[in-house]
Amino acid sequence: MNVYDSEQISRVLTPLGYEITPSPGAADLIIVNTCAIRGKAEQKAFSFIGRLAGLKRKKPDLIIGVGGCVAQQEGRKILEKMRYIDLVFGTQALNRLPGHVKDIATRRCRIADIEMAPEIIEFPPGAPIVNGNITRFVTIMRGCDNYCAYCVVPFVRGREISREPENIINEIKGLVKTGVQEVTLLGQNVNSYGKKEGLCSFSALLKLVNKIEGLFRIRFTTSHPKDLSDELIFAFRDLEKLCSHIHLPVQSGSNSVLKRMNRKYTKELYLDRIDKLRKVSPDIAITSDIIVGFPGETDKDFAETLDLVRKVEFDSLFTFEYSDRTNAPAAHFSGKIPDKEKNERLRMLLELQKYYNAKRNLALVGTTELILVDGFSKKQSPVNGQNGFSGVQWTGRTSTNKIVNFVDANTLSGDDNLMGNRIDVIIEKAFSHSLWGRPVNVKPMPLRVKGEESYAA
Repeated sequence: MNVYDSEQISRVLTPLGYEITPSPGAADLIIVNTCAIRGKAEQKAFSFIGRLAGLKRKKPDLIIGVGGCVAQQEGRKILEKMRYIDLVFGTQALNRLPGHVKDIATRRCRIADIEMAPEIIEFPPGAPIVNGNITRFVTIMRGCDNYCAYCVVPFVRGREISREPENIINEIKGLVKTGVQEVTLLGQNVNSYGKKEGLCSFSALLKLVNKIEGLFRIRFTTSHPKDLSDELIFAFRDLEKLCSHIHLPVQSGSNSVLKRMNRKYTKELYLDRIDKLRKVSPDIAITSDIIVGFPGETDKDFAETLDLVRKVEFDSLFTFEYSDRTNAPAAHFSGKIPDKEKNERLRMLLELQKYYNAKRNLALVGTTELILVDGFSKKQSPVNGQNGFSGVQWTGRTSTNKIVNFVDANTLSGDDNLMGNRIDVIIEKAFSHSLWGRPVNVKPMPLRVKGEESYAA
């Protein structure tokens, strides 16, 4: 969601004459888009913001703005604590950002804007922001009404509001025209899309997106288990463009902990949903979130979480130690778990999940997987002699969201472009978080002229 918001920030600032610079030191305007979902994310944001003070001293006319969830949460306090910050704007102030930047540039004032809006602001369609991007995020709804005890989202992003399906479809069609082949639909709980406004259901929206010509793949995140309908489960069987992967956060395997978290489902319901998903789509990849050390979590509660992981055998997990968040009810709960105990539980959970990561990935060795190439691998350089190949190392994802790296002997430099190709890859090696394969039937696509479709701020 922050990636999507950052793209909107770039779009609204471009008409003012701004364009992206390669480094903060070269910038006239720096926007820090923050996250408050975990204590560590907030700490990292403030640490980065603190390092900008030196740039401001060297360049007094530099404008520094702080946006996103931490800005919404802290508001004017950031201006009071950090005198070098010029602008603080919340999660629902993106449409007002250009006016604030102009005011600061002309009047050298300082502004805090954390006003909430009752509706979603639709931005006019524009050119792509990242040159050559073939995968993009599209927000379909904002906010959340679930009020989980540990979560700040309803307080920093507001109550749940869904976008009109026509606006979503038009945005995706516009992206497809620029070369985008895969979209990920975003919402704090996509399963409840449209319910408050009387719009179509989320599964009905997926059917509309599935009909868009030129679109190859559809992903979405995040689903809430309590709202996962049979209709949505059957979509994995019926919609050919819908990827075979679902992220379904469970948070805990203990019913008593789930109740204190205000998650509104039991582990039995969760396991039932998993069973139905796998009956409808046997090859579906299932990933999840788990929080360890929630206030009052006993050794027995944690053992139940480990037991659930063994039963489900997730493809991967995002794991977190519980941390108090401003405004979240759990910050006031008793029974806080010592850091040492949280550390140990997280270690045990990661060690268990490591086994299932390996098991899932090893099962793919010898299979042929269709991947969408989305760029160079992290090495981004020619690989000589690896697995008998000499060429450029590329990366892409399977329908089940597995990262696959491969070397194509025909692309000896970055001048030959595979970006956006759909390639069959025979999986030869499995690692903890990725796969290595050998491509077949590779036909490089023409390389776009650098900067041809850039749209940045």
